[in-house]
Amino acid sequence: MKNRTGAQLLVECLLAQEVEIGFGVPGESYLAVLDALHDVSNAFSFVGCRNEGGGAFMAEAYGKLTGKPGILFVTRGPGATNASIGIHTAMQDSTPMVVFVGQIETSMRGREAFQELDYKAVFGSMAKWVVEIDDADRVPELVSRAFAVAQSGRPGPVVVALPEDMLVQKTSAIPRARVVPVQAKPDSAQIEDLMDRLAAAQKPVLVAGGGGWGRKGEAALKQFAEANSLPVIVTFRNQDVIDNHSPSYIGDAGFGIAPEIRRFLDESDLLIALNVRFGETLTDGYSLFDPATFEKTLVHAHASDGELGKIFTPDLAILSGPNEMAQALAQCPPVAEPVWAERTKQAREAWNAGLEVQPQPGGVDMGIIMEYLREVLPEDAIITNGAGNFAIWAGRYIYYGAGRRLLGPQAGSMGAGVPAAVMAKMVDPTRFVLCFAGDGDFQMNGMELGAALQHGAYPVILLLNNGTYGTIRMHQEREYPGRVSGTEIVNPDFTAIAKAYGMLGERIERTEDFSDAFQRACASPTGGLLELMIDQEGLSPRMTVSKLRAQKQ
Repeated sequence: MKNRTGAQLLVECLLAQEVEIGFGVPGESYLAVLDALHDVSNAFSFVGCRNEGGGAFMAEAYGKLTGKPGILFVTRGPGATNASIGIHTAMQDSTPMVVFVGQIETSMRGREAFQELDYKAVFGSMAKWVVEIDDADRVPELVSRAFAVAQSGRPGPVVVALPEDMLVQKTSAIPRARVVPVQAKPDSAQIEDLMDRLAAAQKPVLVAGGGGWGRKGEAALKQFAEANSLPVIVTFRNQDVIDNHSPSYIGDAGFGIAPEIRRFLDESDLLIALNVRFGETLTDGYSLFDPATFEKTLVHAHASDGELGKIFTPDLAILSGPNEMAQALAQCPPVAEPVWAERTKQAREAWNAGLEVQPQPGGVDMGIIMEYLREVLPEDAIITNGAGNFAIWAGRYIYYGAGRRLLGPQAGSMGAGVPAAVMAKMVDPTRFVLCFAGDGDFQMNGMELGAALQHGAYPVILLLNNGTYGTIRMHQEREYPGRVSGTEIVNPDFTAIAKAYGMLGERIERTEDFSDAFQRACASPTGGLLELMIDQEGLSPRMTVSKLRAQKQ
């Protein structure tokens, strides 16, 4: 007997997958789903966002934080295209995510109906899989597959289109059991081969990153590295993959790679790449590792066979999930008296020394502020950021211990930090959440403070205001010195905006005023936004306008 609609069945399938929360903006194209959610409000929380892009960032950051797929609901056409920024981020960051998009009625296809889009064409290059459910009887099958694809192998986003007429069709189908994601494991011969290559090396290095890590895998990575005195470098915005207090951790290979890290990688004779993609960032624009002249011994382990041999041909390729690989390595007897131990120690000392920042120009010195934050931040704090030079402070000058998390877009998406922070506070209200935002970055999705207001999920936000799109200005000054164009910003009163959303809002113009203001923000039951007035000369801790001009000349 067909006793439920496609929309009701869809919601039952989500509950069968143990989904408890979803994000999005309501739309007329999936009214039937919203109606079905009304009946399960005690089991499923729908978080209404202010823009589909903000909702997409919340869902993406949820996937990073929990390891479970972030769920997003958006309407057809403009809703879907607004959401594309978070879908693209989930793909590049290898984050599990399932996006449900409203769609026109099946009978109207091909007529350029109101807000009609071909989702396979639109999202084909930025999602792992795109599917349209035409028959309500197939909802359990295709939803189950969507969750399997999103979580297995290299995690990523899946887009599921929901035609309006399918959502109101009657069906007798029933939900399927919860999907248990599948990951490949290394075999003993591969692990033995890797250990033999490690024992024969003189200057090995392990580079770790990517998505899909869990706490057990991260602990195993630390155990293996420390047992072998092996230096570990993480990829862009993956600082929380390994405890930064570990003597094996020596820094990150991201944009603006530190000269000592670049030199260390260049001089290494064995590169163990664990769950990393050889993209533009890790390779420093393919100038560090040149595909045409790559001569190092390369061991590459990855959850996706599509990454193995994609750019470089490994001497040893291992198809394995990161946690499975790390745990297998942790069980190996360590290399006896590794000859590289002193090299690791020196690199670690260089990283520690790099935490000291030269005095910054202007009334607010971020170097001093970061020293203060390192002392007071809780060990289980969640740090978020969007994109811009300001994010270097969060990525480079905070220790990420075993309990601390970094939620930052490896895809370099502006506007991600505020939605991620609001989401984190919703998911775990007991943890301290600190968002780093720039003035341009904040204005991309600052309106998601409306979701914070509605759900009582308030983070603390440090808004670095230098009146410019700093990253682009930096590149401008390097390529076209003294010819500023399009990068200046006239800003509103950010503290007034914070107060309008019920938050504490304060402007900081002197370094010495920061600590008291920060404590007030931490004590505020509605969080706080501290607007830090940063001199334009201080574009980033590594590069100022004057340095860039000198470099160009």
